[in-house]
Amino acid sequence: MENSAAYLSFILPVLNESAGLGATLAGLESLRQNGAEIIVVDGGSSDASPLLARSMGATVMETGQGRGRQMNAGARQASGDILVFVHGDTRLPKSVLDFLENGGLKRAAWGYFNVSLSGSSWQFRLIESLINWRSRLSGIGTGDQVIFVRRELFVETGGYADIPLMEDIELCKRLKRHHGRPVRVPLVVITSSRRWQQQGIARTVVLMWCLRLAYFIGVSPGRLAKIYYR
Repeated sequence: MENSAAYLSFILPVLNESAGLGATLAGLESLRQNGAEIIVVDGGSSDASPLLARSMGATVMETGQGRGRQMNAGARQASGDILVFVHGDTRLPKSVLDFLENGGLKRAAWGYFNVSLSGSSWQFRLIESLINWRSRLSGIGTGDQVIFVRRELFVETGGYADIPLMEDIELCKRLKRHHGRPVRVPLVVITSSRRWQQQGIARTVVLMWCLRLAYFIGVSPGRLAKIYYR
């Protein structure tokens, strides 16, 4: 009997994610045991991320830094019918795991999940509601929402652009333009709220929305990355 999750390849681009990577990989363990492929693509970590990933049964690759570049490398290695791109600080709760294990994405072309932030503040509930509302209206997901795409469609589309920021939005725009609107799975993945907690909730929200608006009106990803990472 074919393993129930063998149609899935999970690709995790990481860079110094050892603090949260263990929990993410532990959440994928039942799927790995049922045939799913887990590929961690390290972009040059100075911490124990690669060692941790190997110890938890993942296939580990090493590439140059850059999420788009890392995810493309993982996709070339992958053998599953559906590629699922998961950030190293994002967790898939049991409802999502059961959905995937029962073949929930087998007929999907591409799409993403709803997202929840890990923090307990009411402000995080508002932020995640706005993220989910925005993606529902626009048909454009972000990496925190766990983007998935059929492997042949990913190859046909050309994969992620090798740009320093907005690679997730750029891919979704191309997929939507050439292959129609995404499947929006009404289940919730949980991503870390550390970015908002470290940099300030209001400041981070304003920064992210301004960067996204600037990208949509044509500001280059390279220029946006300088603002984001400074």
